[in-house]
Amino acid sequence: MAQAGERAAAVPVDAFKEGLVEADGFNIRYMEAGQGEPLVCLHGAGGLRVSSSHGLLAAEYRVILFEVPGFGTSPTNERTASIPDLADTMARAAANLGFERFNLLGNSFGGRLALWVAVRHPEQVQSLVLAAPAAILPEGPRVRNPEGDPASLYAHPERQPTRPPLDPAILEKQEALLRRLARPPRDAELEEQLPGLNLPVLVLFGTMDQRIPPEMGRIYRELLPNCHFILVYDAGHALDADRPEAFASVVVDFLHRGPGFVVNQQSALLYP
Repeated sequence: MAQAGERAAAVPVDAFKEGLVEADGFNIRYMEAGQGEPLVCLHGAGGLRVSSSHGLLAAEYRVILFEVPGFGTSPTNERTASIPDLADTMARAAANLGFERFNLLGNSFGGRLALWVAVRHPEQVQSLVLAAPAAILPEGPRVRNPEGDPASLYAHPERQPTRPPLDPAILEKQEALLRRLARPPRDAELEEQLPGLNLPVLVLFGTMDQRIPPEMGRIYRELLPNCHFILVYDAGHALDADRPEAFASVVVDFLHRGPGFVVNQQSALLYP
């Protein structure tokens, strides 16, 4: 870990190594880099992708990015019955890697999944970071096809690296799983348990998020007893991709400081 005032060098994206871990009969793929305390990452609806923000986090932590069963090249997942069921699987995957306790980061769909992991397995989760979480949504139509509309995903799609499009069969498989696991925009079963989740939580939204209104972050702060809410300036839904340095800086600061991380509880901090 870097000394105070120093910034450790980012880990190159191609330095992340692939592994497999068994949990609940699934062979779960993961990508890993870095050393130190474990930081488990759960991806959004578009699937697992290693980005520069992960490399920045891996300069300070042992970063593990799980691929949720049913995403990517993994077999079709017809066994998982619900998001809480999937949360149990991901908690077992982390335990099977030898982690008694770990920091947990979830993006969008992964934020919803991460909240369920923390609610059902609070003894395993040390700190929780939710990036544009999709656990509490407004009523009304939502943007679909997470890969098909970069303009709604990024504030600056022109800055993103060119990636080959996903196989249509993979997209359909992922979408089918997401439809099957879908819940109402406000999940009463989850929300009634949040006031009892007494661990440090950081909620981040981009100020230009077109998929989930950033003001939804205030609901998390109201429901969670130890929640900090930060708006990342000039970032869209994929705020970690739009502003990787700002995103990694505030996440590392939160994880380093723990209870000492102080944000104004009356209004969100604009992180320029």
